[in-house]
Amino acid sequence: MKIASWNVNSLKVRLPQLTEWAAEAKPDVIALQETKLEDAKFPVDELAAAGYRAVYSGQKTYNGVAILAREEPTDVITDIPGLDDPQRRILAATVGGVRVVDLYVVNGKAVGDEKYAYKLDWLAKVRDFLEAEHRRHPKLVVLGDFNIAPDDRDVYDPVTWGEDVLCSPPERAALKAITELGLHDSFRLFEQEGGHFSWWDYRQAAFRRNMGLRIDLILVGDALKQAVKAAAIDRTPRRWERPSDHTPVTLDLDI
Repeated sequence: MKIASWNVNSLKVRLPQLTEWAAEAKPDVIALQETKLEDAKFPVDELAAAGYRAVYSGQKTYNGVAILAREEPTDVITDIPGLDDPQRRILAATVGGVRVVDLYVVNGKAVGDEKYAYKLDWLAKVRDFLEAEHRRHPKLVVLGDFNIAPDDRDVYDPVTWGEDVLCSPPERAALKAITELGLHDSFRLFEQEGGHFSWWDYRQAAFRRNMGLRIDLILVGDALKQAVKAAAIDRTPRRWERPSDHTPVTLDLDI
């Protein structure tokens, strides 16, 4: 099973790129973030023509998550206990016996901002949800745009970035609290060096200069760790015309 995650930064804009990439990469499951589409406008037919069935939770202009799969996703959850939130950032479904939780984590704006406090509270509630999901579904994959660089290896310039939002100690501690549930950063099962990123700003020729962050993650539960055969960042779509500022990350499982 090949699983991918991609913050497409507007599915309406990026749909041709998504279908082109999917035809080449052939993932069995694709989790999307920042679809920025109301559910009534989700391109169900276009994605069906590309071979994917879809579940989605969206809103106009902002946020939005979706899970695309070769087979019908089941046991779908769009809202979690304890989090009364109109923002569409969470989607869970089961595909082929694997529980997939798609997250578009709050950005937080700036350390000390009210949105930063909201982010930390959001992460705490999501952690509680994931703890329960992991008990119910040992074959768990948690993936998406985490808006947190796990450590300094995941930042192009840790000195300049410092402890700003996306890199602050409380955010990293919140992410660690999630991984301590028995979840493993699949990319780090294979690659220990820094300099590998999944997001680059549109400004300052950041992609060409590799001034990026690794904030798009695929975490796997203990029960799947031995099944992980590869994990990668596919930089190709970031080179295309009018790309998302994120690029896909992938996981290969032998289950």
